[in-house]
Amino acid sequence: MFRLENAQSLVGIALAIGLCWALSENRRAFPWKLAIGAVLVQAVLVLALFGLPALRSALQGVGHAVDGLSASTQAGVAFVFGFLAGTPNQPYALTDPGSLFVFAFRVLPVILVVCALAALLWHWRILRWITQGFGVVFEKTMGMRGPPALATAATVFMGQVEGPIFIRSYLPTLSRSELFMLIAVGMSCVSGSTMVAYATILKDVLPNAASHVLTASIISAPAGILLARILIPRMPEQEVAGPTSEETDKVYESSVDALIKGTSDGLAIVLNIAATLIVFVALVAMVNGILGMFPNIGGAPISVERILGVIFAPLAWALGIRWADAPTAGSLLGVKLVLTEFTAFIRMGAIPTGAIDERTRVIMTYALCGFANIASVGINVAGYSVLVPERRQEIMGIVWKAMMAGFLATCLTASVVGFMPSELFGHEPPPPAKPAPPVLQPTLAPNPAASTDTSTATAAPASKP
Repeated sequence: MFRLENAQSLVGIALAIGLCWALSENRRAFPWKLAIGAVLVQAVLVLALFGLPALRSALQGVGHAVDGLSASTQAGVAFVFGFLAGTPNQPYALTDPGSLFVFAFRVLPVILVVCALAALLWHWRILRWITQGFGVVFEKTMGMRGPPALATAATVFMGQVEGPIFIRSYLPTLSRSELFMLIAVGMSCVSGSTMVAYATILKDVLPNAASHVLTASIISAPAGILLARILIPRMPEQEVAGPTSEETDKVYESSVDALIKGTSDGLAIVLNIAATLIVFVALVAMVNGILGMFPNIGGAPISVERILGVIFAPLAWALGIRWADAPTAGSLLGVKLVLTEFTAFIRMGAIPTGAIDERTRVIMTYALCGFANIASVGINVAGYSVLVPERRQEIMGIVWKAMMAGFLATCLTASVVGFMPSELFGHEPPPPAKPAPPVLQPTLAPNPAASTDTSTATAAPASKP
């Protein structure tokens, strides 16, 4: 059923597109057909994936596969680290079962396994066919040339720097608009390995978490393409033919070689994520320590999270989130942008069920599912400096704008999801607030003796919260 809160999400759609148009390098070249088509494609995909029984069952199957993958990974972790992996058999009495969930042993190892499986599927040409299929779809529906379309599709599954590797020989000849689009799309999506990690983090607080995370990364790609084309419109005169042969660095000699190299690549990603989280969380703790020296505001100390919540609360409301949850949701948006989406997902996973509305949690899953953050700026500069060193200065000039496009792309995706009825995702909207029960008057007390003392009778209800 369509409600006022669904119409509220139209504000988020208009805000994301309007802000990019205001900052466009050529506001007269607004891609109207692409704007309408990209939003419609997102809406149709969400309706199909969650509304059609066959596709909904397939998405639920993805969730079961993620659970099985996580359980299988834990078997390997337990073999190496023993009871530290959180196995039921602990050498000591547990006072807090929740403490068994250790991020380093429950989430990061999943990335290792997924990277190894991705390499194996690529060697078997399965993932390559899927990527090429998505590339054809992007080429036909988004008006893209073949090489950028292929790299965009690869980015959805492989990551923001790994995707462009598949067209490395074309990168020097891409137009400025195409290069900007690749970086922006890379920041609007997440890689396949982190999809599983995010689903693992959210599975206890969000039903069908894997379905939502997978859908979020796929449908954010059209949003990233749209906003990138608005900010830096397409320039056909700069599009020149590239080399006749494609170059990919994803070549494996055998299945075993694919597993070994995939594991090595996954280890680099795991170490990078762990190190980034340690540094950024430590920096936030240091800033919070400094802010804690100031007087409390509203009965609570000042913190980075509270400041970000205030700044981004209006944006969270524009996505379709009720105002009661807007400060919490705004804080998550700020954490995602300033820290990393990993940190934001961890914090949302720590919010107990019922503390925020189910609809809020679904919308925020889509809003957080992207690599657009300050750390990714450095990752893209470093990665593209290796892939195409002759365009490093050009990349330095557009990478911050690409981060903004990626951040707004996930907000656009979240707004499209917020526009959908809550019943589509399998949960009912919160019931309307009931009127407060009337306070009993002293004359209604069943005991006549009690009704003679009006001060006692009126004081009791006033003391209740």
